[in-house]
Amino acid sequence: MSKQRQHILVINPNSDEMVTENMAQELKRFNFSEGPRIECVTLSDGPLGIESQADIESVTIPLTKMVSKNKEVDAFVIACYSDPGLHLCREASEKPVFGIQECGILTAMSRGDRFGVIALQESSMRRHLRYMRQMGVMERLAGERVAELSVRESVSGEKTFEKLLSAAKQLRDLDQAETIILGCAGMAKHRTRLESKIGIPVIEPVQSAVSMAMHSLLSTRQH
Repeated sequence: MSKQRQHILVINPNSDEMVTENMAQELKRFNFSEGPRIECVTLSDGPLGIESQADIESVTIPLTKMVSKNKEVDAFVIACYSDPGLHLCREASEKPVFGIQECGILTAMSRGDRFGVIALQESSMRRHLRYMRQMGVMERLAGERVAELSVRESVSGEKTFEKLLSAAKQLRDLDQAETIILGCAGMAKHRTRLESKIGIPVIEPVQSAVSMAMHSLLSTRQH
């Protein structure tokens, strides 16, 4: 009798299904028969885009409830670059919970000495800097640049790639970043093309978090 596959639940805390579909598409390569099943879901109670501190606070309790009730899930990924509710969700479940900002930064630091971040907006950058100070990684931060995008535009905007490329060039050429993190889950589909254009590693944080979740589960299963 075959062993049941482990289950990773990737939660999009905003209610934009297009963002969830984009993440699921980019995570298809992580789904293989011997590995954990990866499921992407949308927090229907969330705002259309998480673009302010109020948006972050509004999804913390709904996220925690979703994590606590899904007891059959083996690992969770909070797929918003602000890592909303991460610590509460970790308290609400015995299963591992991964935040994409934390995982993206850790991955970037493993690929180069100094990393840069592409933020959606100026307000996003302030939140990111506060989080990085809490993580104690400011000495490794080369800089952060704003793409001037909404969450929806990061997925489907006409000039999205051009704006991301402009910010990436500033991070590489002016800030001397050796790796670049995409500071929103909606930017996922642009990672490969951007990396080929910019010539340095581009980190997609949802993929980083899912990779860490998979490693955690596979390591546990082996023991």
